[in-house]
Amino acid sequence: MESVGAAARDAAHFLASLPHTQKNNALRDMAKAIRAHHSDIQQANEQDNIAAKNKNISAALLDRLKLDVVRIEAMAKGLESIAELPDPVGRILAENTRPNGLLIVRISVPIGVIGVIYESRPNVTVDAAGLCLKSGNAVILRGGSDSFHSSMAIMKALHEGLSHAGIPLAAVQMIETPDRKAVDEMLAMDRYIDVIIPRGGQQLIQYTMEKTRIPVFKHLAGMCHTYIHASADKEMARRIVLNAKMRRTGICGATEVLLVDRTVKESILPVIIDDLVRAGCEVRSDREIQILNPAVTLAGDADYDTEFLDSIISIKLVDDLSAAMEHIAKHGTQHTDAIIADDLVAAKRFLNEVDSAIVMHNTSTQFADGGEFGMGAEIGIATGKLHARGPVGVEQLTTFKYQVRGSGQVRA
Repeated sequence: MESVGAAARDAAHFLASLPHTQKNNALRDMAKAIRAHHSDIQQANEQDNIAAKNKNISAALLDRLKLDVVRIEAMAKGLESIAELPDPVGRILAENTRPNGLLIVRISVPIGVIGVIYESRPNVTVDAAGLCLKSGNAVILRGGSDSFHSSMAIMKALHEGLSHAGIPLAAVQMIETPDRKAVDEMLAMDRYIDVIIPRGGQQLIQYTMEKTRIPVFKHLAGMCHTYIHASADKEMARRIVLNAKMRRTGICGATEVLLVDRTVKESILPVIIDDLVRAGCEVRSDREIQILNPAVTLAGDADYDTEFLDSIISIKLVDDLSAAMEHIAKHGTQHTDAIIADDLVAAKRFLNEVDSAIVMHNTSTQFADGGEFGMGAEIGIATGKLHARGPVGVEQLTTFKYQVRGSGQVRA
């Protein structure tokens, strides 16, 4: 681990001044290598999938783990999309000339060495590598044991691309053991690692924050809410809710709680429940809503604080917009929350007052994704308020420094 950290620090120094064109060439070379090794990656992923099924992990986690031809191609395209982005390094963020003639410029620079700890999603290996390279950072990756073979196969392809582009392999390193002790070692590497990004369940996030002195871009649970306002269009609400819950239930942007204005309980909610049940979703709520559909099961208090990451949704009636926002403030995790409303005044209030990293109007919470935001990819959704918030892309992986230019001035 000591040698990994030292090598990453050296690589970060090399990357900090790397020309934009060379970084982009490397990203494209990495994409080519992913495509060239797709069979090896699929074979390794199948090995991980068999082991995961033998451990009886949930269908949602199996979905996160799975890599097929479409998802492998999406990883390659993601790298190419990152290559098309403007260089986040060297941007002039602000400048001013002082009365004494000093020119003070604030300019974007890489953070340095990024540590990424993640669980069952092997595609994070590619996203993190690409984003960190583009932003001039070295990265140390520690994937989960469930995706170990997949991540190692992906890493082999990425290293092939880096080598072809003339970039040190230490720019992207993987901790080559599934041993959990490696996580503790990594969290103690404050001498080398500048930021830790944990991407996984709430237990991983909490454990990381308790065990490290390194700054953390925290990603709390995706307790995402969709609120159907009294003014919502019925057909729009049906389309959005079904997509927000069921498109992919295992992602952090999936809606877990549906809040519904009591005045539209009879006009909108029955068809939405029918849609969800037909799609295989378990609906949990109270007796007032159970009357609308006998398939509804009674919810407990914990169901309004649970990130299911599965085909389960909790529904709650609220009296008005204020009550909906109060519920989100109490039970949400400041990740992503949405309102469906034709009333633009209500929508504006929701967008302004809900204190989440991402707030939405008339769209699905499944759009909480760096790729959908035009960032090429993301390492995660940061729910903290310092430095990075929302999708963590290339700009969020830079910091800044001040350059001061004078002509002989001295301070009195």
